[in-house]
Amino acid sequence: MAFPSSPSTNDVHTYGGIKYKWNGVGWQSFTGLGIGAATGGTITTSGDYKIHTFTSSGTLAFQTAPDYVHYLVIAGGGGGSGPTYGGGGGAGGYREDTQFTVTAQSYSITIGAGGAGGGSQDANGSAGANSVFSSITSTGGGYGAPSGASAGNGGSGGGRGQGADGDNKIAGTGVSGQGYAGGTHRSHSQGGHGGGGAAQAGFSSGGNPGGYGGEGKPSSITGSEVYRAAGGCGAGHFSSGGYSTPGSRGGGGNAGGGYGANVNSTAGATNTGSGGGAGCYNQAASNPTGKAGGSGVVIVRYKYQ
Repeated sequence: MAFPSSPSTNDVHTYGGIKYKWNGVGWQSFTGLGIGAATGGTITTSGDYKIHTFTSSGTLAFQTAPDYVHYLVIAGGGGGSGPTYGGGGGAGGYREDTQFTVTAQSYSITIGAGGAGGGSQDANGSAGANSVFSSITSTGGGYGAPSGASAGNGGSGGGRGQGADGDNKIAGTGVSGQGYAGGTHRSHSQGGHGGGGAAQAGFSSGGNPGGYGGEGKPSSITGSEVYRAAGGCGAGHFSSGGYSTPGSRGGGGNAGGGYGANVNSTAGATNTGSGGGAGCYNQAASNPTGKAGGSGVVIVRYKYQ
């Protein structure tokens, strides 16, 4: 039988890749269902859709519930390691669904902060904090590790630091469905390794330059395509080209260089959940410490007219 024989009101059933809702009389497709009205966050519109963007914690209150919403929940990114050839921070967990059922009630929204960068040599970054909407929790990004240390697990994992061939130090792992692992050591790696992103794992150092952060994911929930949740970059080893560029899309932090490379790292972009860059080994740089991950964001969209 295609549908349950004795459903209760508001039960949802998927058949043939389409969600249906029991309205007390019959099964109704989610396509073209009722409109909603709500308050909370920064409100914008795109065509027939209303968009609530939360860049800080708050409440989304539905006076009239649509039959489904489209959500994007991104946690805070992990911080990059301190200035010792370390790894970049992992992106915060990335979760998106275009058909999520809500009711006429208030939902608490939590926006995860980005983790702090490592403030001294041999210091880890800090993990990012979780973001939450309704039953949906995205996990904070893993921290980047300094030279000779393992990185933190998270929504996406942090990049490990420079190490020796055959050591037992590892990159941070990502949460399935939310992100990817950080970059790990390979033979002849001299720099730190990139943090994982929402779309791919962090890159390993290929010599003196640090590894790139993994790329972020695109979403058009606001009406235009935006990439978010990229990994932070690992630090370089020597001055000539010894620092890396961020994950090409998504706002991950750049990393510092090695000896003589007066290049400061950068933080993950605000409200993208991207990882922070690892610190610059050269203490003569104006700000050599590891940098913070970007704060998270929650965006909810639904049909309102």
